[in-house]
Amino acid sequence: MSPSSGPVHVRSRKWPDRPHWEFGAVWLGEDEHGDWVGAPTGTAVRRPGAAFLTDRAQVTLVPRDRPYLATFYAPGGISPFEVYVDITTVPTWSDGPVPVVSMVDLDLDVIRGWTGRVWVDDEDEFAAHRVSFAYPADVVRLAATSCAAVRVAVEGGRPPYDGSAGAWLAVLETTVREP
Repeated sequence: MSPSSGPVHVRSRKWPDRPHWEFGAVWLGEDEHGDWVGAPTGTAVRRPGAAFLTDRAQVTLVPRDRPYLATFYAPGGISPFEVYVDITTVPTWSDGPVPVVSMVDLDLDVIRGWTGRVWVDDEDEFAAHRVSFAYPADVVRLAATSCAAVRVAVEGGRPPYDGSAGAWLAVLETTVREP
């Protein structure tokens, strides 16, 4: 069950349950695609051995019953992408003083750069990890199938990859005043 307002925590893990990227966000709302959370410029993002502050606002779609997490970035900043989709296990919400959404990152990423070019990243990492961490066959199928479907949707500009996430960036701007 997802939250209905307030702060949330996004916790990504690596197979089977190793720490990976985490950050705080604010729940913005929901639509037919799932729950939307936002992180303003200056949000701390960390994982073991690395940490940084975001250089622009971003909103993340947490879909219901789909194995990915899609992040959409406001223009500006230094990263070369507009959309970054982590292929994951199906995200799950847990209750608490600050609700947490968790998923296992399955290495593959579908990215759309600011020029419109779409590519899959970390296929080599996926190939190595499926052996070294003994990904079960169903997890390999889940990752490959999800990656292919997300790539087609991003390349085709299908919702929510059609620019409509800009409305959620506007919600974030009115919800959280950036520094």
